[in-house]
Amino acid sequence: MMKSKLKFSPKYILLPLILLSIGFLGSCQSGENQSNSDQEVEKITILQTADIHGQLLPHQEFFIENDEFVFKVRGGIANIQTIFKQIKAENPEGTIILDGGDMIQGSAIAALSKGEAFGPIVAAMEYDFLIPGNWEVVYGNTQMQAVLKAYNKPLIAANMYEDATGEMLFKPYIIKEVKGVKLGFLSYNDPEIPIRQNPSFSEGLTFKSIEDNLQAMIKEMKEEKGVDILFLVTHIGISKQVHLADQEIVKGVDFILGNDTHERIRVPLKRKYAQVVEPGAFASFVGRLDLEVKDGKIVGQSYELIDVDPKVYPADPDLDKIVQEQLAPYNATINRVIGHTNTALFRYLVVENAMDNMITDAVRWKTGADIAISNGFRFSTPIVPDETGKAAITYGDVWNMIPVNEKAKTGVASGQQIKDWMEKELNNVFAENPLERFGGWLVRFSGMELTFNANAPKGNRVVSISVGGKPLDLKKEYTLAACLRTGEPMDVICRMPNVKNPKVLDFTVHDIIEQYLKEKGPVSPKIDGRAKALDLPSPVLSQLPNVDYTFK
Repeated sequence: MMKSKLKFSPKYILLPLILLSIGFLGSCQSGENQSNSDQEVEKITILQTADIHGQLLPHQEFFIENDEFVFKVRGGIANIQTIFKQIKAENPEGTIILDGGDMIQGSAIAALSKGEAFGPIVAAMEYDFLIPGNWEVVYGNTQMQAVLKAYNKPLIAANMYEDATGEMLFKPYIIKEVKGVKLGFLSYNDPEIPIRQNPSFSEGLTFKSIEDNLQAMIKEMKEEKGVDILFLVTHIGISKQVHLADQEIVKGVDFILGNDTHERIRVPLKRKYAQVVEPGAFASFVGRLDLEVKDGKIVGQSYELIDVDPKVYPADPDLDKIVQEQLAPYNATINRVIGHTNTALFRYLVVENAMDNMITDAVRWKTGADIAISNGFRFSTPIVPDETGKAAITYGDVWNMIPVNEKAKTGVASGQQIKDWMEKELNNVFAENPLERFGGWLVRFSGMELTFNANAPKGNRVVSISVGGKPLDLKKEYTLAACLRTGEPMDVICRMPNVKNPKVLDFTVHDIIEQYLKEKGPVSPKIDGRAKALDLPSPVLSQLPNVDYTFK
């Protein structure tokens, strides 16, 4: 276990959870006023994984202990299988296991096999069903469907439609009768996928709003199908999931099994109509919800976020064999060392992190642009120096950092465009209205310095911007560099519209990183204050305000 000496205050706008004066109206019913039936209390266990992002093997993971950043080895898909089998053995007739999406993207093995490595792996696992996440579309609709079909498991999503037929791509829900109790699982993917991801990824698909059919589906499941306990399995991010749990439209839902934001909810968030959980990411955690049910009603519950510690949960040998078989053709490529770092590289920080500082520094170095930009990705497992003070950076690590190997793109924008774009990007992360929050964290950059107030009104968050050490001149034009997002209009760079002289370069962002590490390494990236929130404790670890929750 390695500890970083970086100190911080861990609370981000941690205001008390305000419960309505009428009290919590959610689904955890007390045992009072229940039927006097002689039916016994039944135990039902729900196991949930989410946002595995292609991580098959144990890896370094980031934790916070005693106000310090701490790194421990966690994860492993075969280790998760061990957890599944152990817990299912405790309650073989009463355990349901699911995954909440973003399984087949985010690692080298995922990208190099276009997700195909995951078919045999998931098929051999104990999952009862899975849902697609916002990144499942990364290889295109046809490839996505082929990979998901190879799971040989049910897939559900109530708002994904094929353009060609107008039909739902998957069944909207699944009902499992367990110990005489009807459990219903209704799933929704992120309607903003064509905006969040490269638009070309989701060509041929339409993503409708959750409100489009949610009430009808709840009514169908509860009244026509006789579902006793209803779960929403959503891949829309924690802010929107918490917001949804407070809306009357979800009346009848007991739990929202959330996904997408990689939050580590260790105590269910009890809201007005439903409770919300989210079980971390990267195969590092498994969420376990135990329910006591009598006469179709919840009379007791407990929840645990299980750390996937390989020392506690050794790899299941049968699944590990399949994993190694899928990795074998790609190991030489994945494990090729392309450089070294003297400092820990990790994400998890909403405003600024050393990993993206290195990436954007490399892009600006290669292109000569005034400002280099990287998307606000959440994923990538940490790269942590060992006792020698260095850590190897492999080609596989580059895929973890930058999951799409697009070509670099440059253009020209005025200072006014840059300021307006930055206001929009800040609102995407810190909007007071949860429905305006966008997937991902704050965009990263090199060559530019930003100070802002996260809690200021929309359009008024920027306090100062400087470029090259000088205040931003609203009338001056600046050169920008980022990665191409296939399917976007040519005059758009990283969601900034109307740039002049856009140009796609003849090298990729992966090429840039490898060349940068070769010529500049070993590197020592650090957080240098190029982005500062003036009204938030540092560092910011969650974009979930006004809720009694701390990321750790």
